Amino acid sequence: MTTPIIVVVGAGVVGLSTAIEIQERIPSAKVYIVAEVLPGDPKSIKYTSLWAGAHHVSLAENEGQLRLDSKTFRRMWEMSEGGHPAEHCFLRLQQTEYYSDKRNNEGNTDRLHFMPDYRVFKDSELIEGSLSGVEFTTLTIDTPVYLPYLLSRFESAGGTIIRASISALSSLLTGTLVPEKPSAIISCPGLGAATIKGIEDPDVYPIRGQTVLVRTPWVRFGRTLSEPGVDGIWTYIIPRRSGDVILGGVKQVNDFRPEPLKEITEDILRRCLKLCPELVTGSPEFKSSTSGPEAEGGGTPRKVTVDDLRPFIIEEGCGLRPARKGGIRFEVDWLSAAESTNGKIPVIHHYGHGGFGYQSSWGSAEKAVDLLQTVL
Repeated sequence: MTTPIIVVVGAGVVGLSTAIEIQERIPSAKVYIVAEVLPGDPKSIKYTSLWAGAHHVSLAENEGQLRLDSKTFRRMWEMSEGGHPAEHCFLRLQQTEYYSDKRNNEGNTDRLHFMPDYRVFKDSELIEGSLSGVEFTTLTIDTPVYLPYLLSRFESAGGTIIRASISALSSLLTGTLVPEKPSAIISCPGLGAATIKGIEDPDVYPIRGQTVLVRTPWVRFGRTLSEPGVDGIWTYIIPRRSGDVILGGVKQVNDFRPEPLKEITEDILRRCLKLCPELVTGSPEFKSSTSGPEAEGGGTPRKVTVDDLRPFIIEEGCGLRPARKGGIRFEVDWLSAAESTNGKIPVIHHYGHGGFGYQSSWGSAEKAVDLLQTVL
């Protein structure tokens, strides 16, 4: 039997998950990952996966996306079980979602109905600025831990990493980068899909996000306020197992600015503290200052401010979510004989996940490998 040689372009969460899916479902395959940036490299605007929150809260707008998300959640839930090698990458927690519009009326299930302990809020449970809300159990992904885990898992199963920046898919066929002739290529290059020759997809565009990472290990719940009426604004609190918490965020379409902006950082801190005062009030320092002898005089508890939150800041950051008009591209293409001395080579396109790469990663990888198996 001929050994299939599969080349995956990109080492973000989508590329890594896809490469592992190939190893598991096509054990005879030899899998290469070609990528310029890898997990463990210093954070940069070139590698979005490290900047992600990330939590599993589906944003699906159609049944197809919902299937990808729900499959991924089930896979990650298994991975977060005690004793699993990936357990340390996840934190299971209670998630609260508040909406500034009316959703989830009685008898009307939404995209999150498959989550454990799902419950719709009564009006009396809503907060200022919200008209509806739900709670459920989910998990968060500690991205600086999870990505190296995926990379290690890929290499332990015999996968090969090639660090390189490619400008054309045809460069993978010359024998210079990849020492063997590929049987197929899977393109997971994120925003690179807009510029790499052989893809050059005009529908790919960035959605810039900005976050603040704080060290507040007493926060062990997730909380989000979605404001669909306010362009590019929603507020979220995403704790990680490590004790770090991601605060965000913004959605800035076609914005390539690589550095965090001070005014956005200040706005994020203000919104997150309003949504989750426990970021400060839950700290041991605050509790001791309001319960010791100096507080025995009674009176109104001190109001917390953004300045109270600043000492917990670790870093500010921003990333470019790799979005695509029309959603994820699942499609088989071919490198023509003119581009290859090997005849036509199948290319499975698998990119355009936007801000839902983590929550759809395993379901999406499964679908991409389904396509791969049809052409091998």
